[in-house]
Amino acid sequence: MKTIKKYVFILFAVLAGVVSQGCQETIDTSDRYTFTQETLASYLQKHDTVYSEYYEVLSQVPVSRRSSSTVLQLISARGHYTMFAPTNEAIHNYLDSLWRKGIIDEPSWDGFRSEEDLDSIRKVIAYNSIINAGDNATDVGIYSSSFPGNKQEFDYPNLNERRLLLVIDKNKDYYINGITDTTNTILSGSLIDRRNRDIPAINGVLHQVHEVIAPSNQKVHDILMEFIETGSDLTGTAKLINVCGLGEELNKNLDLVYEEMVETEQIKDVQAPNYFRNVPMPDHKKHGFTVFAEKDEFWEATLGVNPKEISEEEFARKVKDWVVSQGFYPDATDDEDYSDPKNALYQFITYHIIPARIPLAKLVMHYNELGYEFDETRVDRRAGLTIPVYDYHTTIGERRLIKLYESKESPGICINRFPNLDNDREGTNRELGCDDDKQGFLINEDELREVVNGYIYPISPLGGSGPAALAYDNSTRENLQKERIRFDVSTFFPELYTNDIKSEPNERSTSTQANDKLWGFPVDKKYKYLANLSCEDDTYFCYIPGRDAGYANYQADEFNVVGSYDFTITLPPVPKRGVYEIRFAIQNRSQERGMCQVYFGTDPKRLPAMGIPLDLRINGKEYLTGWEEDKTRQTDYNANIDKRMRNLGYMKAAKCYDAEGKAARDQNFLMRRIIVRQELDANKTYYIRFKTVLENRTKQFVLDYVEYCAKEVYDNPETPEDIW
Repeated sequence: MKTIKKYVFILFAVLAGVVSQGCQETIDTSDRYTFTQETLASYLQKHDTVYSEYYEVLSQVPVSRRSSSTVLQLISARGHYTMFAPTNEAIHNYLDSLWRKGIIDEPSWDGFRSEEDLDSIRKVIAYNSIINAGDNATDVGIYSSSFPGNKQEFDYPNLNERRLLLVIDKNKDYYINGITDTTNTILSGSLIDRRNRDIPAINGVLHQVHEVIAPSNQKVHDILMEFIETGSDLTGTAKLINVCGLGEELNKNLDLVYEEMVETEQIKDVQAPNYFRNVPMPDHKKHGFTVFAEKDEFWEATLGVNPKEISEEEFARKVKDWVVSQGFYPDATDDEDYSDPKNALYQFITYHIIPARIPLAKLVMHYNELGYEFDETRVDRRAGLTIPVYDYHTTIGERRLIKLYESKESPGICINRFPNLDNDREGTNRELGCDDDKQGFLINEDELREVVNGYIYPISPLGGSGPAALAYDNSTRENLQKERIRFDVSTFFPELYTNDIKSEPNERSTSTQANDKLWGFPVDKKYKYLANLSCEDDTYFCYIPGRDAGYANYQADEFNVVGSYDFTITLPPVPKRGVYEIRFAIQNRSQERGMCQVYFGTDPKRLPAMGIPLDLRINGKEYLTGWEEDKTRQTDYNANIDKRMRNLGYMKAAKCYDAEGKAARDQNFLMRRIIVRQELDANKTYYIRFKTVLENRTKQFVLDYVEYCAKEVYDNPETPEDIW
């Protein structure tokens, strides 16, 4: 009986992988190219000895459930398609694998038990093999020279709304959705044929693959349960997550309410009252998670037990007792009600989880840090790294900050690393070294596991006397408080990462202008898309990736808001109770910017106003900011400029990123405004509200980055706050 249930589950997972498609009704083939070159469809037909099975599948699969056109018709028309075409042998092998799993009765197309099952498998083959870049693509398709780097996702989703992962093994072979071991030896994946790739067609590029691309539709909790069943080296972490009752939460994926609202046009594109004009809403609302997992070897070294060899309950009790003995969460309860958010084990394991599906390339966002030359096609992801780049995210459960960090000197992407930097005024901001107890944890990127709604990253402790575990203990909170915390505002909204919005142009935009490739979000009355944002009517809250437009922003992106706007953001927590400044980045070079009143506090319905309105029209050319260009080798003079600006409530922009060929600090249209200076409590949730004070609905409010800076940093008599 158990075997039958297992096969039913596998079949369900396969069927669930085929998501509902867009609203395209028919493919207009009347305006096909008439050149003598091949279309993708005609190329497949011409090479039927290799692709006849695949060609037949494409001819039987509709583009969407609302379409009368087939995928074959789609690739017969003009477009920008990238096709990973499985050979006949690959499809036969795929059918054989379904038969061996008990999903079909024989390894052929005749082995399916129902027409519905047959249709679903055809869709798996068709939808996962084609990327449609849309009319906005700069090339006809994606050639291997433009593939993403190792362990990175393609820029565009496939027809199944999934981003394919590229893996490059130690032999420099390319695999789609490859899985490797610790030596970078490939364990599974769809091999791209070396001789039969980069085949041009007039409407795309074809790459031959030797295995059907059928991404797993396991969700985070599904694969954790598989880890336990198969004895993975992440068994311990899987058991802790399971015993804390997080399974249902970590298996969330598609928001069906939003799907229905889009389908029935309750959510639709809007027209903004400025030059942005059309503002497209996201097609989907998905849930996602990123899990950082200590490996079993960590638990063996720490507790002297192998998580695989003892029961879930016994292992959970040992870890809970150890967490309590370490004093990580002194206010937590010490009992075996592990699903209680106040329980020590629950607080420990939830600090390992970010409520966002963050791919490797976006754990830290390398783009315009000083000295770095952005090249998304690098095979070596770390090539060209310069000064440190970092982001701070808020974990699930009790809200706590987790720092993701990488520099040229660090061993890779690290969690909660607090190094010593060469950050004097005339320094380089490079990493000088890191104390053993501040090295944090290394993310083992070669061992990442990707699932439909998340990523699982194994982690290893760094330093001989490094942290006892990945925990939000007093040491971590103190280290966070002792540094300026700079948030790219996108990290306030984990939905941007999960739904492939962060740093990605919106290809549904009808504009040809790079800075119009924006994303819109519905106001609260329609649907609350971003959990940490509340928008009143006539608020057009837009996200602009900025990378294609050369924006002079931190990480390039920004939020641009117009209309009679009035919106409130739930802010991340501070690490410890203390006096903090909250600073707001200003970017202004024109009168397109506006002016708003800022409100701040703990009651989102009754927030007090913070001083006079924030005027985004002011830049360094205005006398009242105190801005003056730095003078070469005049450290004291430059420090006095900073003091004068602080007295007026302003600061120069951070020096760490490039803005149109200069350090941002040296651009007079970039500054920081000190909005709040008061005592903040780590156990309270704070909100910030922005409301326009102008009648002109076209004036823009721009969000780039926000800083938390404790008094111990900005008012330190021994070590002044750095300018980076």
